[in-house]
Amino acid sequence: MENLGKMLVSLGALLIIVGLGLWLMADKLNWVGRLPGDIRIARPGFQFYVPLMTSLLLSIGLTLALWLFNRFFR
Repeated sequence: MENLGKMLVSLGALLIIVGLGLWLMADKLNWVGRLPGDIRIARPGFQFYVPLMTSLLLSIGLTLALWLFNRFFR
């Protein structure tokens, strides 16, 4: 149980650091969600948005990061 607690605290600290970084760099990340392949339909009284390409890039990035983490810390 002690290891689980340390891991949860570490994960929380990492999320805080990532969140602060994203918050401080928000003006430089305005392209996120506006990539070619993201579907956006706007009509009067209706708005539909599906971030397909953004989700794909995020998935690839997280997969590579977790693969590297698993490779070096296993």
